[in-house]
Amino acid sequence: MDFSKQKRGLIILAMALGLLMSSLDNTIVSASIAKILDDFGGFSQLSWVFTAYMLATTSTMLVLGKMSDLFGRKLFYLIGIGLFILGSALCGVAQSMDQLIWFRALQGIGAGAIFPISFTIIFTIFKDPKDGAKLSGVMAGIFGLSSVAGPQLGTFITEHWGWRWCFYVNLPIGIASFLVLLFALKETRSERKPKVDYLGTILLVMTCLSVMLAMEWGGKDYAWSSWQILGLFTVGLIGLIAFIQVEKRAEEPVLPLEIFRNRVVLGTSIISFCQGVMMFGAITYLPIFSVAVLNHANTNSVLTPMMGSMICGTIVSGMLMMKFKYRTLMTISMLFGVATSILLITASRQIGNFEMILIMILLGFGAIGPMMSIGQNAMANSVDPRYMGVSSSIVGFWRNIGGVMGASVMAVIVNHQLKGFIEQGAAQNHIPAGQINTLANPEVLMHATDKIPATILSFLRDSMGSAINQGFILSLCVAVIGVLVALSIGNSKFQAPNRKGKPGMSAE
Repeated sequence: MDFSKQKRGLIILAMALGLLMSSLDNTIVSASIAKILDDFGGFSQLSWVFTAYMLATTSTMLVLGKMSDLFGRKLFYLIGIGLFILGSALCGVAQSMDQLIWFRALQGIGAGAIFPISFTIIFTIFKDPKDGAKLSGVMAGIFGLSSVAGPQLGTFITEHWGWRWCFYVNLPIGIASFLVLLFALKETRSERKPKVDYLGTILLVMTCLSVMLAMEWGGKDYAWSSWQILGLFTVGLIGLIAFIQVEKRAEEPVLPLEIFRNRVVLGTSIISFCQGVMMFGAITYLPIFSVAVLNHANTNSVLTPMMGSMICGTIVSGMLMMKFKYRTLMTISMLFGVATSILLITASRQIGNFEMILIMILLGFGAIGPMMSIGQNAMANSVDPRYMGVSSSIVGFWRNIGGVMGASVMAVIVNHQLKGFIEQGAAQNHIPAGQINTLANPEVLMHATDKIPATILSFLRDSMGSAINQGFILSLCVAVIGVLVALSIGNSKFQAPNRKGKPGMSAE
């Protein structure tokens, strides 16, 4: 049965609301942290409000994408929305920081289903895949919109209604999305009873959590050489080896390794990882560069043009896929990554606002935005339709893994370089040896500049700027890798996949 335009529009709106809700969540919550700390305290646990969400989302994304292939996209999208709504309600009534962290993890599991399955449904409901590809670019742009609007919206909600409403606001949006999909979308599925790869699922989650926890704790809570971090990496390595062996023998593997024989799938995975490194590194350190180095009042001068242009880049690249090969578009995107990385490596305290905004536009429009839509479409267009759910998950999975690893490695580089620069200039700037570690903390330049003498403050801003410049060498390296990989993925181009005889969706 064909979709009526009205019902298809409602379904698209419902998925857009679900994506906006899940992607807005972190940025809205970031604006309410001060109020949460006023109520609960627990500053040492603060990072876990965000880490729990990211860990839960990334470690379950592939699993839930695969489950949607086996048991139905509609079913697992509704499960994802339901878990997110439940997690949001529980976050709103949390009575301690521990409770809030656990409920954030529940939200993260729901988000792990919403992101990949939304794109899978879009690819399925359109007769003309070109329309689906264009719309998927628009949907991917929602993530950029959330980064721009989230902090302002979160600040408004927190100031007028209280921080708990940053979570309650998800309830009407989520319920509306749930009800529309429940009644407007009908799905036909294979009658063959699916077999779940339980062991592979356990090993996948265990491996992801071990590696991501090691990257999150390394250099912060524990030294990189500590037994805790080495132990987590060891568990991750053993889990990965065991996972690969299990997947080779599984009748219905949670991650079909055979799809990586396709050069487009393998190349898109690697480039999505590179994109994650560049994106999360920029989101983490450009605000620090803006406030601590350039002495701007807030981060809007860098994040708003970057995220706004990212939306445009996502939408435009979704349209260009109809005319150009994946290799061409991915190569151009990674070349933008090389160019912007070089510009960020050489940016000094004297850079003008116009020049900085131009770099942000190039970064968002050319380097980060395009892969938001190209990656999803290239992956979905290159696998058997029965793997579409898990293939849509792969892009987000590798982007998140790249983001976590990139932010961690960049932190090591920046912190090491900053401390080194301060040690070199300590005597000349009359900085006591006992204050070096304190001044080597970026938070000092973000929030305590009024307590630092002007000459030392100028020296610290220069040191911080140079340290962040060095950090972006990592972005340059992965962008170069991305270029080489993009050139190797072959001549594949977007084309209408053959879905004849495959499970589908229609309006009820």
